[in-house]
Amino acid sequence: MRYRYQAIVVMLSMVLSHSLVFAANQSDAETLVQGNSAFAFDLYQKLCTFEGNIFFSPYSISTALAMTYAGARGNTEKQIAEVLRFSLSQKNLHSAFTELESRLNKLQKAGNVRLSVANSLWPQQDYKFLDEYLSLVKKHYGISITPVDYKQACEAARKMINKWVEDKTEDKIKDLIQPGILDALTRLVLVNAIYFKGNWESQFKADQTKNAHFYVSPEKSVQTPMMTQKQEFGYAELESLQIVQLPYAGNELSMLVLLPKETDGIKRLEAGLSIENLKRWKSRLAQREVLVFLPKFKMASMFRMDNTLVSMGMVDAFSNTKANFAGMDGRPDWLYIGAVIHKAFVDVNEEGTEAAAATAVVMKVGGMPTPPTTFRADHPFIFLIQENRTESILFFGRLTNPKETKE
Repeated sequence: MRYRYQAIVVMLSMVLSHSLVFAANQSDAETLVQGNSAFAFDLYQKLCTFEGNIFFSPYSISTALAMTYAGARGNTEKQIAEVLRFSLSQKNLHSAFTELESRLNKLQKAGNVRLSVANSLWPQQDYKFLDEYLSLVKKHYGISITPVDYKQACEAARKMINKWVEDKTEDKIKDLIQPGILDALTRLVLVNAIYFKGNWESQFKADQTKNAHFYVSPEKSVQTPMMTQKQEFGYAELESLQIVQLPYAGNELSMLVLLPKETDGIKRLEAGLSIENLKRWKSRLAQREVLVFLPKFKMASMFRMDNTLVSMGMVDAFSNTKANFAGMDGRPDWLYIGAVIHKAFVDVNEEGTEAAAATAVVMKVGGMPTPPTTFRADHPFIFLIQENRTESILFFGRLTNPKETKE
């Protein structure tokens, strides 16, 4: 199920880098970040073809599917690796995910922001999964394992999983799994939940927020609360694009806003969106005084990812006759992915940003001083939130209409 919005999305991109310990581990983590980022852009190009706001967490989706990938074998394993841009061996890949998640949780402990990631497995209580698989995901993803009964108490299992997601996302992601998704043929649900809350390093003053026009198109505008402040920020101006980097408290994460110069330039921006271009654009950032106008907004998105992932090349995993997840239960012809569900929430206001997302994979059987530069985000734009050293994308989005908040 896909929910559309009229304020194109928010791209909350978070880049992760762990402390220097071993060069080999660092190299694997960097390789994983590059692959995850590539997948994030691939996925955004698929989702941006639909109208309205979008908001999602590529990091959450990659993590949930990585836990699934751990049990994939044969052509199923190959297709998942190609779509998710996994280039490391199974062993090194999961170790690299451990490093990235550890980095995120360390940011939480630093106390400048709230940032947490949690993973869980919900197996059918009487179904035998390989000890090697369960040990691997416990070791590298810190999962909790809760056996449930899909055969006789499917609705109770659904409510338990949804309650776990609510708890891990501070009640921001509710009803992740809708009625009818789980049934008596369900054997395992793998879940990732991510939560972020950070105040701006330089907060917007509420009394400076005024209603202003936001142009959803050259001919149409809506009135929306527009936050404003003048401060030194990382800023770059290219031929058709303005970029501003807004740091969160502690300067370990930031939001990167990509604003087309033309009111209707979002499609052109999206067409040129790539990891290489983003790195090139970011290399132009320089500290200068900027007068920033940014809409205050809140949105949520939900996606049923099955068809999107299949169209990207992950075909066999969703086939009850071709899927091979023998690494989970020892049987190459039994388990397959019945659904991949993703839900995300974001609230951008004067204090900062709160965002959450969750992904479930359902396995079934068979800047005298010159005047300040003005950055007025009063038309559709893309933005990212990043940890400033590594560039691992956790959220991705665009905003086209800040007045649209419904799912």
